[in-house]
Amino acid sequence: MRRIVFPLLAALCLSLYSLPTLAWGQEGHRIIACIAYDNLKQGTRKHVDKILGKQGIIYWANWPDEIKSDTIYPTSYDWHFQDFNGGMTDSAVVAALTDYPKEGGNLFRVMDELIVMVKGGKTNGEGIVPSMPEADILKFIVHLTGDRFCPMHTAHMDDLGGNRVKMKWFGRETRLHTVWDTNLIESQGYSYTEYAQMLEHKYGYQKKDILSRTEEELLVNNYHFTEAIYAYQTTWDGNTYHYIYRWHEPLEKQLYIAGIRLAKLLNSIY
Repeated sequence: MRRIVFPLLAALCLSLYSLPTLAWGQEGHRIIACIAYDNLKQGTRKHVDKILGKQGIIYWANWPDEIKSDTIYPTSYDWHFQDFNGGMTDSAVVAALTDYPKEGGNLFRVMDELIVMVKGGKTNGEGIVPSMPEADILKFIVHLTGDRFCPMHTAHMDDLGGNRVKMKWFGRETRLHTVWDTNLIESQGYSYTEYAQMLEHKYGYQKKDILSRTEEELLVNNYHFTEAIYAYQTTWDGNTYHYIYRWHEPLEKQLYIAGIRLAKLLNSIY
């Protein structure tokens, strides 16, 4: 029995260790979807509830991560990120929204295609998103909008979006990507509903400004935010509490921005 069980356990542990990290983690995507749901127009909410079920954009927010290894949409792995080189000019970063770099992921290209598809249009024939039901299109739009504002999903190409940057979190080995996907959010101890409500109270006064920003402005701000995270890695003293104190509020604002922009997008579609 041990000859069978031990190898199986070892294989399981290895597979879990090698799994790719997920953008924002499950709680992060639910926080974003919850904020968005609270800010949908009545008609939009009725429409998306009809497609995905009541509050379905929250419950299905993590589905695109869950099916990465499935054969249903086998090319969807690199839809979740658009990595950049360090030290780029603002204009070069903005160009990625329309030029779609050949390297570093397909997040921006896929988002544009999904929006065209959900509105009933057709891509220019060079699209990479296959035909899919409206429910699946909506699930991807909800999820990938969150990824759009995750700093480690617009991070550096040479370290795979922070996946090769090792660091310790309360003495345990982890990676920069995981810290921003999961650890910082979990360090606050809220449920996703509590976190969403707190962020709406805390940052609600900025909603009008966030809605008025262009996609170009938001992308450049996100890029500079990510560069600041990398710069901090070179001076950080290794104290996890110091890291949380420095970054938990900037992270929270990103979550809020993602939720408000998702609501704006869905309100414009439906």
